[in-house]
Amino acid sequence: MMRPRLALVLPALLAPCAALVAARAGGRLLLPSLATLAVYPCMALLLTAGRPRRAVLATLLWAASLSASIIALAARDPDAVGRIVLHGPAYREEMFAFIRQGTGPEGDPARFLPQHFVHLAAFAAFAAASGGLLGLASGSVLIGYMSYYVGCLVAAGGAPWRAFLLGWPPYAVIRVIGYVLLGIALSRPILGRIARRPLAWTPGRSWYAAAATLLLVDALLKWALAPAWAALLRPCLGVP
Repeated sequence: MMRPRLALVLPALLAPCAALVAARAGGRLLLPSLATLAVYPCMALLLTAGRPRRAVLATLLWAASLSASIIALAARDPDAVGRIVLHGPAYREEMFAFIRQGTGPEGDPARFLPQHFVHLAAFAAFAAASGGLLGLASGSVLIGYMSYYVGCLVAAGGAPWRAFLLGWPPYAVIRVIGYVLLGIALSRPILGRIARRPLAWTPGRSWYAAAATLLLVDALLKWALAPAWAALLRPCLGVP
């Protein structure tokens, strides 16, 4: 059996390999498939071993590594990477328009809140129905197109370091953490059936409350900060 310490770091080590193989091979389903394969066995192993916090940490390290890999690839060749990232080019254009002109759903709660709800409902359903497998797959799609946009922002050349450091706004990072907490909790019932034994860990109310709080903070911060964050990023596109 894999050691817990190895299971903690292995997904983060495999994520760049997944991104590189997908970039070489092509095909928009390959990236989320390989990215999910890089993390799911370790996440499931840690959770069935009664180590939920390590499962959360392993998943967050994987997400950070996957994002950094896609950003680096997109910064080097945006057009080529755009062909392997689901929704990547469309999201890039949406975000570039928001940064330049303040238009689009990013700064409009009446538009982004329903979108957030749909994404959350789909993620929760996928995670609960598949022991977390499809939840991670859908999460890898979201990380993919967000990271692709950041890489394109770096490639735009106006202020590459600012784009790299600020391209992911804080509310989006909070959202990822909230999704991971929720996905880990919802994975437990199916993983228990697969293991054919009760798992040592049961998520309490505080676990779900933490996930819900993070997702609420994400929405509130996005409402409050998105226009100001766009202003911070305008120099990245050469806009004064």
